[in-house]
Amino acid sequence: MLDDARVTDVHGALGSIRAAADGPRRGTGTKVKTLLAVVGPGLIVMVGDNDAGAFATYGQAGQNHGTALLWTLLLLIPVLYVNQEMALRLGAVTGVGHARLILARFGRFWGAFSVVDLFALNALTVVTEFIGIALALRYLGLPEVPGVLAAACLVVAAACTGSFRRFERFAVFLCVGSLLAVPLYVMAHPPAAQIARGLLPSAPSGGSGLGDVLLLIIAIVGTTVAPWQLFFQQSYVADKRITPCLLRYEKADLWIGIAVAIVGAGAVMAFTAAAFAGTAGFGHFGDAAGIARGLEAHAGRAAGVLFAVALLDASVMGASTVSLSTAYALSDVLGVPHSLHRGVRGAKGFYACFALVVAVAAAVVLIPGSPLGLLTEGVQTLAGVLLPSATVFLLLLCNDRMVLGPWVNGRLTNAFTALTVGVLVVLSLILTATVLLPHLSPAWTAGIAAATGGFSGLSALGYAEVRRRRRGFTRAPLPIDRSQRQGWRMPPLAELPAPVVSTARKVGLTVLRTYLGFAVVLVIVRIVQLATG
Repeated sequence: MLDDARVTDVHGALGSIRAAADGPRRGTGTKVKTLLAVVGPGLIVMVGDNDAGAFATYGQAGQNHGTALLWTLLLLIPVLYVNQEMALRLGAVTGVGHARLILARFGRFWGAFSVVDLFALNALTVVTEFIGIALALRYLGLPEVPGVLAAACLVVAAACTGSFRRFERFAVFLCVGSLLAVPLYVMAHPPAAQIARGLLPSAPSGGSGLGDVLLLIIAIVGTTVAPWQLFFQQSYVADKRITPCLLRYEKADLWIGIAVAIVGAGAVMAFTAAAFAGTAGFGHFGDAAGIARGLEAHAGRAAGVLFAVALLDASVMGASTVSLSTAYALSDVLGVPHSLHRGVRGAKGFYACFALVVAVAAAVVLIPGSPLGLLTEGVQTLAGVLLPSATVFLLLLCNDRMVLGPWVNGRLTNAFTALTVGVLVVLSLILTATVLLPHLSPAWTAGIAAATGGFSGLSALGYAEVRRRRRGFTRAPLPIDRSQRQGWRMPPLAELPAPVVSTARKVGLTVLRTYLGFAVVLVIVRIVQLATG
């Protein structure tokens, strides 16, 4: 690993674990203490994604379509767990960050695509966090310029203390603030029958075209399962000094984070739907400040203020985690020390990158006339479109036996992740078709989806058969011996043999990257179309 500060004892927000205590935890009290010490990475990465962009995206779904899209959150739960479990497993077993692992195993040419995507998307995402801060301050009647600058200073100061524990306590405190969505739900009291109907998959009714609905669904996917989470989770797990013997507890931490995030997301969508049902504002989403005004009209001033405070909390949390994800990844690329256990003098490049991202984002938001609401929606949609690429790199790393040894993926995880990538690509393909052909009928759209899915399935089966014949397999490969995995860690990257990248893999990655680049351009076109009416 690049930073020896990532070795020795675990010091979490709620407890500590000695590095020597790597045996099984016995007794209920010991297990509870271990869980409390480990809690942090999964909770923070999940709640951190319920940020300003998430508030806007879930709020838009509720204001424009009621509870008709609640079902998307249920479908995303297994996607959240599988993706993040792979990332935390990589962090615990390898001890290095996601960006460094990609560059080491795929080379700078392929790794650059993934890292450049992250830098561009993260920079835009941090801008949306300060958009949320500005909108919350505006509703509360507080001065925007001093408030935005104060928030930027708070975010930087919380990370630059030189103490991992202090930063994690700050982040966990913000996670508790995310629970404000629950009393808001109670104050708005949406009908239970309406919530139940929204949990059943259905297409939203109303005047929105298919392209607009797909744009919103992809935005929900992008804001719930964002690419930055993978980079943050792996680096943060390694920085916290989590080892394979603690993975059971780290997975429990991840489930706690998923539960908090999904409940919060569903609450935002539900109380926004209740606030705008039957009003002139239904179907006409503007920005998060408009949601606060709608809640005020529906449930009183206290509800509007509570929403603004929750938005402020979520924005500060998002700015902290996304900026930290960027600083981790850039430090991986540059090969400089990067750990929250170090002070500013011990990791100047790491903290300089963190502070620069925050400062630039705050400055952009303070530019008069910036298209704040439009930028927020566009960033979440771009995250959804680029997610398949990030997931493919994650899947390949988790099947690299040199990297994970007995910790590599099982068949079910591989099959589910491949299916997820296929669904996301089909969604982006349908979105592409609706942008190019805005009058495309639903029947043609369904035909495109079915044809694409069928072709993808046949291609996967054909590729598997070719591999089987080339390797001379007449039966399934021998199972991996996982009996010794508790003590197995990845050897130093420099000692690993260079990976063999097949021609088929190169062609597949090239096709995927080319298509997703085209889809990104069309998403931008669609956003511009919406902006110009």
